[in-house]
Amino acid sequence: MGSHEDDRAILEEGLLQNESNGLYTGDGSVDFHGNPVLKQNTGNWKACPFILGNEGCERLAYYGISTNLVTYLTNKLHQGNVAAARNVTTWQGTCYLTPLIGAILADAYWGRYWTIAAFSTIYFIGMCTLTLSASVPALKPAECVGFMCPPASAAQYIVFFLGLYLIALGTGGIKPCVSSFGADQFDDSDPAERVKKGSFFNWFYFSINIGALISSSLLVWIQDNAGWGLGFGIPALFMGLAIISFFSGTKLYRFQKPGGSPITRMCQVLVASFRKRNLKVPGDSNLLYEVQDKSSAIEGSRKLEHSNELRCLDKAAVISDAELKSGDFSDPWRLCTVTQIEEFKILIRMFPIWATGIVFAAVYAQMSTLFVEQGTMLDKTIGSFQIPPASLSTFDVVSVIFWVPVYDRFIVPIARKLTGKERGFTEIQRMGIGLCISVFCMSAAAVVEIKRLSLARELDLVHKPEAVPLSILWQIPQYFLLGAAEVFTFIGQLEFFYDQSPDAMRSLCSALSLLTNALGNYLSSFILTIVTYLTTRNGQAGWIPDNLNEGHLDFFFWMLAGMSFLNLLVYIVCAKRYRPKKASS
Repeated sequence: MGSHEDDRAILEEGLLQNESNGLYTGDGSVDFHGNPVLKQNTGNWKACPFILGNEGCERLAYYGISTNLVTYLTNKLHQGNVAAARNVTTWQGTCYLTPLIGAILADAYWGRYWTIAAFSTIYFIGMCTLTLSASVPALKPAECVGFMCPPASAAQYIVFFLGLYLIALGTGGIKPCVSSFGADQFDDSDPAERVKKGSFFNWFYFSINIGALISSSLLVWIQDNAGWGLGFGIPALFMGLAIISFFSGTKLYRFQKPGGSPITRMCQVLVASFRKRNLKVPGDSNLLYEVQDKSSAIEGSRKLEHSNELRCLDKAAVISDAELKSGDFSDPWRLCTVTQIEEFKILIRMFPIWATGIVFAAVYAQMSTLFVEQGTMLDKTIGSFQIPPASLSTFDVVSVIFWVPVYDRFIVPIARKLTGKERGFTEIQRMGIGLCISVFCMSAAAVVEIKRLSLARELDLVHKPEAVPLSILWQIPQYFLLGAAEVFTFIGQLEFFYDQSPDAMRSLCSALSLLTNALGNYLSSFILTIVTYLTTRNGQAGWIPDNLNEGHLDFFFWMLAGMSFLNLLVYIVCAKRYRPKKASS
């Protein structure tokens, strides 16, 4: 027995020496079998192509469904404009709500790798179900005859929405984990690798939009011209390729061990602080409880420095006389470490910044709903070619692909000289610029709609559900502005919620950033419902009738522009008050 213990001590000493020499990672990452990993053999950019390939294929599959979904609902399932828009935004909202499930499983139990693997399988089953619903004649309603469009049966709806919401569940394990898993491939303790991590987020978002570009152009055309069975089948195929790409890089990946349930740790802080509500918090924060080890008591997390905000939560770290006499500090429901309390404080400090992303997400939701419906009432002919309205979202993707390298290569160096900051702008500043651009995006959409309605009145098309002779290309500015807003806001959110989150809560914080998209879609659905109710009273056509020539979609766009402006003002106030986290070195 003694010899085994000696061997183990020698091995651990050797590993520590190798880590200090830079041979092993210093952030606690391990290989697939749970062993310490050599830097030169794992992670870094050599592992990223498999992760970026997975994300690109998965996003192609997702956008292959979502981009033209409103058209399928109106043309094939014969739903009205409002019902179709509501169903799309509700589903998209659910896609951004389920990541909370995947994030908790990843951070607490499974780790990011196995969470991605399990939920990708569910995702693929959903894609196949959706493809069947669009291919098998018995699973879809008959085609319209003139203006007579038979509604879908209950069974047809069940099969279709079963596939759709299996996809929503599948995204729950992928969205919050893939970006964090990719960032995990770079050692936080290595300055050289830490710089590369910033670049990873840009290329990660770039790969998302490569997949989206193919979906919004080629796949939309296939769906509108070659059939929906093939149009949904190709995304299903690419989802299969995404799974293959992910598993192919297994030997090269670095893995972070799950640190236990973040929800449990937050509940422990609340319970412990309530139990000690009558105790006084000492003026010296060094008297608050913290483990003496170099690392924190939470696996995979650095210690966090104490902050003077939300002092009521500090009561959870006050050592009572009874605990001091017994020397028993092992019950986290009675005594929490400073790091555990600071985790909770960080989430609370993030909340105002997080909340302002909801209105931006509501604006972004219009790209796949009302922007498409607006496009159906514009002239879609370019020479002898018919442009599918949903394919205009290509210009949003092109805008992102254009702005990412421009931002990285030109804007950041200029901003770095002006601000003196390593990244040019802080994540807070970057998101604020995106929120500002979103105001101009909705204003551009409103101006196009004003011109379209003016032509409809001039040509006596108000009561005719016909497109007006105004080129659909006039929608390009609103898509291009939306893409620019994405580059600033969404990538800024990726960086913010990874860098500012506690180490052991990164999947959860990524899920919270995605939750803004869910709530934005739900907000859009809610606004649509309220606007429809208020504007259709007394027999009025309303702002968004089935025949948009009779409505006032421009009023709706102006309303969103006004909401975006007010949201920007609130964001500026919240950003000035935000204090970044401080982790111990």
